[in-house]
Amino acid sequence: MSKVRVNKRLNRLIRSGICPAEDASEYAAELKQLAETIVKKDSATKQSSFFKALADETRIRILKLLEVREMCVCEIMVALDLTQPTASHHLGLLENAGLVSGRKEGKWVFYSLADVKLIKKLCALDIL
Repeated sequence: MSKVRVNKRLNRLIRSGICPAEDASEYAAELKQLAETIVKKDSATKQSSFFKALADETRIRILKLLEVREMCVCEIMVALDLTQPTASHHLGLLENAGLVSGRKEGKWVFYSLADVKLIKKLCALDIL
């Protein structure tokens, strides 16, 4: 939205008496500062990545399997009937979100939960 439109909207809000501000430009700057103070953009990006990782049935199933024990990609592929690229894609997203970690052993990569306590808390809340 353009700056002119924003200022027009804020001016209308101020004139209505609902908003205690006197100057739309100053108020806009205050609102931007508030947003930056409350939720830093990089923090919101991390949180978004975390929730996106949880927003898929296959990734939830992978987490539940890894709750039982460490598994290599091929075991996850067989258990969930996935192709290797699909399994690796899901595991990569989970790893980037900090939910799983991989350990290389020769040509094999074994995955486990990165934070068992967090996953158990999510399970207790019936999120997983």
